[in-house]
Amino acid sequence: MPGLHVTDHEVAVPLDWSAPDDGPSITLFARELTAAHRSHEDLPLVLFLQGGPGGASPRPVDASSWIGVLLERHRVVLLDQRGTGRSSRVDAARMAGFGSAEEGADFLARFRADSIVRDAEHLRKTVYGGRRWTTFGQSYGGWITLEYLSAAPEGLAASMITGGLPSLHPDAADLYRRTYPRALAKNRRFEQRYPGDAAVIARIADLLAAEDVRLPDGDRLTVRRLQFAGGARFGMQHGFEELHWLLDTAFGSGGRLSDAFLEAVQTATSFAENPLWAALQEAAEYTDDTSGATRWAVRTEHERHPEFAETARPLRFTGEMFYPWMFEEIRLLRPFGPAVHVLQERADWPARYDHARLAANEVPVVAAVYFDDLYVDADLQLQTAGEIANLTTWVTDEWEHDGIRASGGEVVRHLQRMLDDRGGPRR
Repeated sequence: MPGLHVTDHEVAVPLDWSAPDDGPSITLFARELTAAHRSHEDLPLVLFLQGGPGGASPRPVDASSWIGVLLERHRVVLLDQRGTGRSSRVDAARMAGFGSAEEGADFLARFRADSIVRDAEHLRKTVYGGRRWTTFGQSYGGWITLEYLSAAPEGLAASMITGGLPSLHPDAADLYRRTYPRALAKNRRFEQRYPGDAAVIARIADLLAAEDVRLPDGDRLTVRRLQFAGGARFGMQHGFEELHWLLDTAFGSGGRLSDAFLEAVQTATSFAENPLWAALQEAAEYTDDTSGATRWAVRTEHERHPEFAETARPLRFTGEMFYPWMFEEIRLLRPFGPAVHVLQERADWPARYDHARLAANEVPVVAAVYFDDLYVDADLQLQTAGEIANLTTWVTDEWEHDGIRASGGEVVRHLQRMLDDRGGPRR
């Protein structure tokens, strides 16, 4: 691979870390990168924790952008979190094999951040001889980072976080109360930037409401699926432009939706790449021992916002929120549905964060907080930052949630400078 030296690692880890000797194991995969000209140097390690949940690690094509910045100083370890990529991937076929919804729910509950931390520690000790490493957590990678700081801070030299400081007091209902106004504001900004698109969107929605329009995989394209597809990228640097140009060629001959448009919507909403993103986000990742059951908090909040109704005009896009209808209408999510419904009713979740340990944290942590972040509320992030010792934030309105990619590495460089100013990673 141009400019890169690549080493792949596979280790076995227990499916259930609470009973590591009593059940099956799964495969944990990590890819280690070094700059080709430094492959024999004893460089410090940085573990990249991908956003999600349910996102596999990046597949780099060269040593450029943000990965290239990290490679200037480190060996970069790209971990496929359990259930993703080459780490015993969980997909529709796997979920269809369970005999009951409870069995499937028990299985999915093993793919939370607490298990990912245990996996990372096992990898650090077995492959890297127990050397401390720096973690770099993007979005959901920040959730994992805070659980890492709670459970095994001795393994960490430092931590960098971008767009990913979760509330230390998980409350799904409060999260959605905060998210809907931000989503509405994003919609209004899009409408101001591209006022001519409202008529195109209304035309598409009216067509979908009146006719049975099918995606290439056979799923029906409904208005609410269109709402998710349109808003899924609103929190990214060029999300408005991506949607605008998608709408530009939405219609083909005879007033039908174009094949290219239907293919793009399917790609954005099929969850072929990341079904755990939808399956785990609310019930498994916005919960702890004090939160109780979530019971589809997103649906409850959605019903309070008629401006997001399928019949509303202008039609508003919902963004990165996952609803019960998805597990009925989307083919690759349907096998997850029974288990996810069980998870939504569960109230006996384990503790997620060690508040006392975080308040006395000794690991240097630097975090980028995107002021206009659609997905992770900036106020909640700053509240969390105030509850963790030795954590410094950088609040910026220059970048959106995908700042590490969109900035071409500048966000990473800024965090590195912040860490350097504080004396660098601990030894």
